[in-house]
Amino acid sequence: MYPERPAGIAYGGDYNPEQWPREVHEEDVALMREAGVNLVSLGMFSWALMEPDEGRYEFGWLDEIIDRLHAAGIAVDLATPTAAPPAWFTARHPDTLPVGRDGVRIGFGGRQSACSSAPAFREATARLVRALATHYRGHPAVVLWHVHNEYGAPLGECYCEHSVAAWRDWLRHHYRDLAALNDAWGTTFWGQRYTDWSQIDAPRHNHTAVNPAQRLDFARFSDAQHREHYTLQRDLLREITPGVPVTTNFAGTVNCKSTDLWRWGRELDVVANDHYLKAERPDNHIDLAMSADLARSVAGGEPWMLMEHSAGAVNWQPRNLAKRPGEMRRNSLAHVARGSDSVLFFQFRASRFGAEKFHSAMVPHAGPGSAQWREIVALGADLRALAGVRGGRVRAEVAVVWDWESYWALELDWRPSVDLRFRERIDAFYEALWREHVTVDFVHPSADLTRYRLVVAPSAYLLTEASAKNLHRYVEAGGNLLVSYFSGIVDEHDTIHPGPHPGALREVLGLSVEEFHPLREHETVAVTGGLDGRIWSERVRPATAVAERDFASGPDAGHPALTRHDLGAGAAWYLATAPVTGLRELLAELLDRAAVTRPRGLPDTLELVRRGRHLFLINHGDEPVTVEGVTGTDVFDGARHNGPVTVAAGAVTVVEEQPPTPKESTP
Repeated sequence: MYPERPAGIAYGGDYNPEQWPREVHEEDVALMREAGVNLVSLGMFSWALMEPDEGRYEFGWLDEIIDRLHAAGIAVDLATPTAAPPAWFTARHPDTLPVGRDGVRIGFGGRQSACSSAPAFREATARLVRALATHYRGHPAVVLWHVHNEYGAPLGECYCEHSVAAWRDWLRHHYRDLAALNDAWGTTFWGQRYTDWSQIDAPRHNHTAVNPAQRLDFARFSDAQHREHYTLQRDLLREITPGVPVTTNFAGTVNCKSTDLWRWGRELDVVANDHYLKAERPDNHIDLAMSADLARSVAGGEPWMLMEHSAGAVNWQPRNLAKRPGEMRRNSLAHVARGSDSVLFFQFRASRFGAEKFHSAMVPHAGPGSAQWREIVALGADLRALAGVRGGRVRAEVAVVWDWESYWALELDWRPSVDLRFRERIDAFYEALWREHVTVDFVHPSADLTRYRLVVAPSAYLLTEASAKNLHRYVEAGGNLLVSYFSGIVDEHDTIHPGPHPGALREVLGLSVEEFHPLREHETVAVTGGLDGRIWSERVRPATAVAERDFASGPDAGHPALTRHDLGAGAAWYLATAPVTGLRELLAELLDRAAVTRPRGLPDTLELVRRGRHLFLINHGDEPVTVEGVTGTDVFDGARHNGPVTVAAGAVTVVEEQPPTPKESTP
C-alpha cells in the first residue's frame, strides 16, 4: 500500500530551500499554501549537504524542512542527489569524471558529472541511498522517491576506462563469442576483425566514419548503463521503503535521444517527464502535445507525471522568451488533458545565484506581488477544480511509430542525405495530425496495434523482421498503415535487409525501390494531386501495390510517389517524398478511409482532447472559437452546456461531459 499521496492533481515543483535562509523557508510554506501546492521535490542536487564527507551523513537540515512541509499538508517527492556528486568525491575519484568521444575528460562543476559505469560512483551511490532511505523510512511526508535527474542529458555516452571495461563485459554477455560479434558488426569491412575481446575499444572520434553497427551497440550499452545505475537505487529503495513508488524524470520525452524510453518505462512505478517549450517556435504548443502524448504512451496509457516545466522563460535557449499572459495556464492544462496527474515546475522560488538564476519560477524575482504569482495562484484553483480528472485515460484511434534504436541508427554517419533526420518526419506527421484534431498514441513497431484504425510510420529506417511481420499482421487483420520513405532498410545491426529496398517492408507495401534520389538543398518535386515534396525522391516499382499519385517532376517524374497495397482486410500506403504542401490533406483522406472519428470544421488553433469523461478545449489563437454539440458541466464555472460552447481567445474550457441517456427498452 503506497503512502497517501496528494488528492486530485499534484501541484508544486522542485524546491531548493538550501539556497535560502530559514526565514525564507517559513515564507515559502505560507506561499505554497496560498497557491494550493501539495507536492514538492526535494534534495535533487544536495549530495554535498547530505554527505559533507565520505560516510558522514547530515539529514537534520532536511528533517526540519520535511517536517515543516508535512505540518502544512504538503507531501514530498524525495530525490536521491546522485546527479551532482560533491567536490570531495570527485577529488578522491577523478577517474569518475566522464570522457567525451573526443577523448577529453570533463571538469568538475556541472551536473551529471560522474560516469554511470564507474565502480566508485556506484559504490558511493549505494551507500548514500541506503543511508537516505533508512533515515526516512516510514516518514509520512515522503510519498515518492525521485532517483537521480534526467538520465542521458546532457551525458549520454562516456568513453572513459570504466566505460570501456563495462562495454566489453556487455558485449561478452550479448554476443557470447567473438564470431557472433564479428558477424553482427560486419568486421570484414575495412579489416576490423577482432580476435580478442581486449582489442575492442569504444567507437571514439575518428578521421572518417566509424563502424555503424559498433556505434549502434554502444548507444544501446550506454543507455543500459544509465538504467543499471537507476535500478541499483530503485532496488535499494524498494527493499528499505517497500510501498513507496520510485521514479526518475525524463529530460523531455521527445528530446531524450540517447535514452530508449520504451525500456525505461518498464522500470518505473510511475512515468515522469520534464517539458520545456522551444520558446521561439510560434506553435510550440504542438511540440508540448507531442511530448505529453509520448510520455503517456511510454506509461502504457496510464496517467503520468509532469515533473518539470516552466512558469515563464527558461535560461538556456538562445533567446529565452517569457510566456505571454495565459500561456502558462494553457501549457499546464494541456499536459493534464493528455494524461498527466500532476503539474510541477522547476522551480518554486527563483535562484539568486548559480547557472539557472535567470530561469523562471513559481515565485519569481519580482516576488508574490507579480502577475506571474497571481497566475500561479489561479492555476492552483483550477487544478483543485480538476480533481475529478485524476486517473482518467486518454483514448486514441491513431498511432505513430517511434523507435529510439531507429533514431540512433538513422542519424549515424554517411546516410544518403544529411536531411534524413528522425524528428523531421515524426514532427511533420504529428503536426498534421494535431491540426486535424486527432489524438495519437506513440508505439514501438513490435507493439500490439489491434486497437488502432490507422498506424503511421514516419521514420522506420531500422526495422527488425519481427516488427515487420507485426505490421504485416496488423494490415492483414484490417488495419491501415502509412509508411514514409527510407523505412524498413536495415535490421538491428544496421545491416541492409536482403533483396531490393524496402527490405523488411517489401511484402506489406507490395513494391520495391530500385534507386534512391535524394534532392538538393531547397530542391522540390511536384506530385500529382496538389502535393509538393522535398528532401527525397525514389524510383518505386509496384508489384501488387497500385499507384495513387505520381511524381510530376524531378528524377522520378512519371513514377509512383504514393502507392496503396490492399492486403487481407486492410491496406498499406507508401509515400516516397517529404511533402512541403499537401500532407495534412493526404492524411485527412486516409483518416476518412480508416473511419477515424474527429471533430470537423474547427480552426487548427484549437486543441481538443478527451480524457475520461472530460473534454478539454484549449484555444491557442487570437480569436474566440465555438464548438458545437457539447453537453455537460463546465468544471471551472459550473455552467451547463447543451450545444455550442465558445472558448475565448487564449482561454481553456473543460467540460465534464454528460453521459448519453440510456434508451428505454422496447417491451
